[in-house]
Amino acid sequence: MDGVQLLRLGKRLTDLGRDVVADPSGGTLTPGELAVIGDVFKHPGASVQDIRARTGFAQSHVSTSVQRLRDRGILLAAPDPADGRRTLLTLADQVRRVVHQRAAMPAEQVLSAALSDPGQTARAVALIGELARLLGIPPTEPPAAER
Repeated sequence: MDGVQLLRLGKRLTDLGRDVVADPSGGTLTPGELAVIGDVFKHPGASVQDIRARTGFAQSHVSTSVQRLRDRGILLAAPDPADGRRTLLTLADQVRRVVHQRAAMPAEQVLSAALSDPGQTARAVALIGELARLLGIPPTEPPAAER
């Protein structure tokens, strides 16, 4: 496997993962918006600057995504008590619950549709699970407040 193949594989897995976790009834979200939601899900109370640093997106891109998500009621903003110039972002409670439910959904159905052979699907699930373990990617867990 070369670097280009690895990038293509990563993109394909990202697309499949998005098919599992994206809520089709929730309207269309851009990949950038999904990344912002994912970051705030993992890091409640994040600032735009925090999200920018973790995602690698330009601050203007993060700010635009955050504003659109705030306008849709997906993100909530509050002033930072330590520094009133900063805004801290959290997911709306209902959105947090939906994201958690969707993130915990098994990927087999999407993989099955992509592969169309039950044997290949089972093998792909096992191989992807093994690769995740080898690369140190932990299983998704609910945030502490939801455990």
